[in-house]
Amino acid sequence: MRRLFIAPLAALIIITTWGAPSRAADPVFPPGSRVGLVPPEGFAAAKSFPGFEDRQRNALILITEFPASAYTEFENRVAADEIRKQGVLVESREPMTLSTGPGFLVTGYQDVQGTALHRWILVGSTPELTAIVSVQVPVAEKDAHSDASIRAALATFATRANAPAEEQLVALPFKLNDLAGFRVARVLSGTAALLTDGGSDRLDVAEQPVVLIAAASGTPGSQPGDRERFARVILSETPGVKDLRMTRSEPLRISGAQGYEIIAEAKDVKSGAAVVVAQWLRFGSTGHLRMLAMVRKEVWPEVYARLRAVRDGIDLH
Repeated sequence: MRRLFIAPLAALIIITTWGAPSRAADPVFPPGSRVGLVPPEGFAAAKSFPGFEDRQRNALILITEFPASAYTEFENRVAADEIRKQGVLVESREPMTLSTGPGFLVTGYQDVQGTALHRWILVGSTPELTAIVSVQVPVAEKDAHSDASIRAALATFATRANAPAEEQLVALPFKLNDLAGFRVARVLSGTAALLTDGGSDRLDVAEQPVVLIAAASGTPGSQPGDRERFARVILSETPGVKDLRMTRSEPLRISGAQGYEIIAEAKDVKSGAAVVVAQWLRFGSTGHLRMLAMVRKEVWPEVYARLRAVRDGIDLH
């Protein structure tokens, strides 16, 4: 949520006072997103984030999905005082009725590195998910993207049950060139993919291998030992396992980049089964790629080479 409120926010409005939008166009869903809308004129689907952008005018619409249960938390936490702490001059916050369920809209202004921005933040609810649609338009471009046009676009907020798997993979910041017999079970928020090797989508390590591949911000320092400490901290946050005991921890190069490997033994929290946890980190200038595999100990020798093939076949966009 912190990322979404760095830029200026603006006042909330009741969309019902505007009536149904007059445009006949169907909502557009960015690749991999379950949330879409009819974008304002001049906006096109973005290639580097889930949403839309008008590059000529440095305007963007960012869409972020959360669990359905998050709506109540956003209602309580996205308050004027909270937003002002981000340096945003809030105009108003008002409820907004959407076709999918209740929502609310915050609008306001914020100066970011000398550029005055007008912001609209829509928090929308559906039975399946909560979404934040964050709009940012330079005040100097208000004639091209007026308050009325942005509100009309937000009123077309729509959802779909699922994004096609092909779309979800295209939306990731990396490309999986070799699945080595694994299959994609789920794609998360345009940043991560979950792989498995079995007939179920339950992603239960006691039943079948589970592999997470995710791009994230953050890099270790340049001092000796920084990469190891960085990797150990991330590994310690792995959910679903207990009694982690590292058996191998060493730096290595992955696809020509600096990386770090940790192999550990652990127990599955639910079943108590013995598992092997393998984590590979590949470092970039501002972020890192993480591949985490959790496999029952008895099948680890069979899948280790396949996991390495997946790891070495990832290209970053």
